[in-house]
Amino acid sequence: MAEIKDPENALVMETTKGTVTIELYPDLAPGHVARIKELAREGAYDGVVFHRVIEGFMAQTGDVKFGRKGGKDFNPSRAGMGGSDKPDLKAEFSNANHGRGACSMARSQNPNSANSQFFICFGDAAFLNRQYTVWGQVIEGMEFVDAIKRGEPVQDPDSIVSMKVAADA
Repeated sequence: MAEIKDPENALVMETTKGTVTIELYPDLAPGHVARIKELAREGAYDGVVFHRVIEGFMAQTGDVKFGRKGGKDFNPSRAGMGGSDKPDLKAEFSNANHGRGACSMARSQNPNSANSQFFICFGDAAFLNRQYTVWGQVIEGMEFVDAIKRGEPVQDPDSIVSMKVAADA
């Protein structure tokens, strides 16, 4: 198992493919890290599907409104259009590279519209640098991210079984 340097700033994300460990970057994106941890601690990500998965690019998830299997508003055709009931976040763009395993927030055209959705890069996506907020990095289990079912939208998608702050796991 990967060594978790700071359990308060790491996530253990159990997916339908396997366990993924993510190191968080509170120094780079304090607001985004706080939101991800808050939603994880509420169990908001548990059951949320990977609704948009593009070969060679990224796997997107985190629609806690429309993308949560068993949730009251679950709607596979609308997954990717929702967020949480919390306010949108102010952009925290940095020079961090969107490389393999980078975890970054999804948003609309408005730079300050990130809320709960995020994506994990399969490979280098440097064209996203300084336009999306990188908040973490996969440090173990990237092979399970690689195995996530592809599609836009994904038919019978993989999902997050549970996502916990490592300190609580």
